[in-house]
Amino acid sequence: MPGFGPADLLDCYRTGVFPMADSADDPNLYLIDPPVRANIPLDTFHVPRRLRRTVRQDRFEISIDRDFHEVVARCAEPAPDRSNTWINRPIRWLYGELFEMGHAHSVECRKDGELVGGLYGVTLGGAFFGESMFSRVTDASKVALVHLVARLKMGGFTLLDVQFMTQHLRQFGTEEVKAEAYRDRLEAAVALEADFFAMPEGASGAYALQSIGQTS
Repeated sequence: MPGFGPADLLDCYRTGVFPMADSADDPNLYLIDPPVRANIPLDTFHVPRRLRRTVRQDRFEISIDRDFHEVVARCAEPAPDRSNTWINRPIRWLYGELFEMGHAHSVECRKDGELVGGLYGVTLGGAFFGESMFSRVTDASKVALVHLVARLKMGGFTLLDVQFMTQHLRQFGTEEVKAEAYRDRLEAAVALEADFFAMPEGASGAYALQSIGQTS
């Protein structure tokens, strides 16, 4: 997509469109505008009981934006449930540029100093667009998601878009929204001022659970 840069990508997000590639080796980008979107409601985010216990035990060290490029690279690697991904070289460059602009962020999970899980996405106003996640240790990406939701709630975000519904996401109360209703939510969210760093880095799992109303 000649001449397509980070500013163009942000404009796409404002209108509800996002890029993908057919595979990691595909040099082309395609703009996707699905008729139904998957959103995780921040006010009713559900943490399964076993995961709550894992989060509270602080099995992982949680960091923010410490290793964004490596998180994207890990998300682009093949995994047992997928032989290829949609994250190609142009996408890695674009999101790297958004990171430098302060519009892309990562949540990272480490165990014994090793990066074992995480996620990354894009912020625009009060909207966060979750792009991809990876896990090399059981529950690492799920714990990253819990900490993300706590951070978004504390920072005044109102929209967590995860694009497509999966069985993995369904357990958290993710809902499917028709495109027209999604664009109404999107317009309201991007008009807000939100702070991705309102939650202190290094907050405990118990703090994160309390922030999202999961105290039992």
